[in-house]
Amino acid sequence: MFDEFGPEKIIEVYHPKSGMKGILCIDNLSLGPGKGGIRMTPTVSQEEVFRLARTMTWKNSLANLPFGGAKSGIIADPNEFDMKKKKEIVEAFAEALKVVSPSEYVAAPDINMGEKEMEWYYKKNGSKKSVTGKPKKFGGLPHELGSTGFGVYHSLLVAAKYAKLDIRKSTVAIEGFGNVGWFVAKFLAPYCKKIIAVSDSRGVIYNKDGLDFKKLAEVKKKEGTIAAYKPGQVLPSNDILDINADILVTAAVPDLVKEGDVDRLKFKMIVEGSNIAMTPEVESLIYKKGILVVPDFVANAGGVISSYVEYINGSEKKMFEMVEQKIKMNTKKVLDLAKRKKIMPRDAAMEIATARVRKYCKVCRV
Repeated sequence: MFDEFGPEKIIEVYHPKSGMKGILCIDNLSLGPGKGGIRMTPTVSQEEVFRLARTMTWKNSLANLPFGGAKSGIIADPNEFDMKKKKEIVEAFAEALKVVSPSEYVAAPDINMGEKEMEWYYKKNGSKKSVTGKPKKFGGLPHELGSTGFGVYHSLLVAAKYAKLDIRKSTVAIEGFGNVGWFVAKFLAPYCKKIIAVSDSRGVIYNKDGLDFKKLAEVKKKEGTIAAYKPGQVLPSNDILDINADILVTAAVPDLVKEGDVDRLKFKMIVEGSNIAMTPEVESLIYKKGILVVPDFVANAGGVISSYVEYINGSEKKMFEMVEQKIKMNTKKVLDLAKRKKIMPRDAAMEIATARVRKYCKVCRV
């Protein structure tokens, strides 16, 4: 996994008393301290953390933020213990990373890690600069603002023009209805023709006549799944890839689209609201099929842009302004370059991002 850009450090930590097992990958520090969230899953691996850290390197570079790339993971299933135990594990992780956080690593929320966990991390670390995504009373910008989904929404609007889609006449499928997908649906619902399919871990709800966002949100809150929404057809979660819609927004699981799935896709455009929704090799196959794919580190940078605004003690108003401005500008810049050079958008985005990292890199082999 090592190349000219990194990773610079891979740290594995273990705390016998709590049973905490964790991984931190600091990929590249050329532009500033490594920025990236902590995810807690029973399957998170060194390879997964590295891939996410590398994505953060490019995401921060493309967004022109003074952050490097990093990511971390705690190997645990939060469904198997109570909040007291979770707090003990998170605090042990924060304690173990004091040697590099906040000097080289600034944490943030990710899968199964939210504001409360960031508060635990910050208090154990002792520095507000060690983490973003904290509760508002500690200077945080709450995830309820939907910065990532807000950015994905604006990226989608820009990209639709390149795909020759009129958003007011287009149909949309959204994979995932969590912190990203929920907000994409919220911002998009008043403007697109129909959101015809949405998925979560328990299934896909499909209705060719469209889904009502407010009703969908109420059902999700009350029942814990969008599969309880009516009227609509309930399908297995992975069947979101078979939906005949103009646009797919990925907003949840990594590696959603695999090589064997490419022939299934009927979309005209895919916007990656989730990180590592597919490998670059799969993206290449989709590009050859004529489907426009907006890469993750272009479309979903709203979260880290929001983190930067929190990092500098900025306001909610400044956050929304910066997310919209940077996401629209970067999406256009990437798609213009891709069109001009007749290359896929990921290659165009990489060209822009790697050039900036190389310019400031002190360790790259160039």
